[in-house]
Amino acid sequence: MPRAILCVLDSFGIGGAEDAARFGDAGADTLGHIARACAAGEADREGLRSGPLKLPVMDRLGLGRAAELSTGTRPEGLDFDEEPVGLWGYGVETSHGKDTPSGHWEIAGVPVTFDWGYFPDEEPCFPEDLTKAIVEHGDLPGILGNKHASGTVIIQELGEEHIKTGKPICYTSADSVFQIAAHEEHFGLERLYKLCELVRELVNPLNIGRVIARPFVGETAEDFERTANRRDYSVLPPEPTVLDRLVAEGRRVFGIGKISDIFAHQGVTDVLKGAGNDALFDRTLEAVEKAGDGDLVFANFIDFDSLFGHRRDVAGYAAALEAFDARLPEMMERLREGDLLILTADHGCDPTWPGTDHTREHVPILCWGPDVAPRPIGGRPTFADIGETMAVHLGIAPGRHGASFR
Repeated sequence: MPRAILCVLDSFGIGGAEDAARFGDAGADTLGHIARACAAGEADREGLRSGPLKLPVMDRLGLGRAAELSTGTRPEGLDFDEEPVGLWGYGVETSHGKDTPSGHWEIAGVPVTFDWGYFPDEEPCFPEDLTKAIVEHGDLPGILGNKHASGTVIIQELGEEHIKTGKPICYTSADSVFQIAAHEEHFGLERLYKLCELVRELVNPLNIGRVIARPFVGETAEDFERTANRRDYSVLPPEPTVLDRLVAEGRRVFGIGKISDIFAHQGVTDVLKGAGNDALFDRTLEAVEKAGDGDLVFANFIDFDSLFGHRRDVAGYAAALEAFDARLPEMMERLREGDLLILTADHGCDPTWPGTDHTREHVPILCWGPDVAPRPIGGRPTFADIGETMAVHLGIAPGRHGASFR
């Protein structure tokens, strides 16, 4: 029986979606704008990278063709002119948001057809009664932040005050999220987790998608660093995903990185964590070695989004893509007859775009396997086609949304 390996390059969009204007993202193009900056020498950084964007493996799988199909223009540097060796196309998101849970749930066969709750972009951003309840029930001296912010920036801004006062740093973004940053030692990691569990209950009436624990270490603004002990407290998907259906059939589902958190720890049998893309790649290879017949390996590579997209770091994003592409043959070499590798994304996060938020974009769908016949699959009308393709490939009953492209 075949296996499936699904890799989400978090935020790797390949051109604005048809409804991008509704999100303020008309013209956004994560891949295209990174490639353009690289070709113009605007993404050169000493000791990191230089020159045009180099993604020869993904381009050979069909990335350049998929991007051209999405936008009408081939990104600079993606000049593979032979027939791609994989299935290639792009996906269109039908979920109402451009957030992480919506993208991943739809990839797993369950689009989000309701509207999440959001906090306004003003200070303070949290309702007064919510803040009071958090302080009272959490036995806190107060909270810091209470605004929209970049996670790394707000830690540098308020981390020292947090250590002195014991007040956790609470912030949000354009996503449906309540984030809490606290020092692993001065505040305590388990205490942070318990606080997030409390806040999860308090924000349920507001329909907030995730509460995220953002632990960090260090003693000053110059050396604060977030750790790999992040934990997401998500609501459950509104119906069983392909992960749930696989587990119900007795299959193993390996969740790499934050996958288990995104699905509220449901539908995942094995959790493997790692700090950064390189470590997550290692854990994915480990899972591929462990996976048996009919199993799914589902990995999220977070650095593209959290370290480079949100921080609007074009050179860093380009270097991360090139590093992933360089390691991709390691994964392909481990696949056996019948296996299917799928590369995709959950939304965009164009590092050239104003602000720090996600962008509404098409995502690449690249598939490869030792016995997969290459061909274009066009623009898929929903990310759920990915989940249904995995269902067909792994031999389980189809779900209610999407259609297999195999």
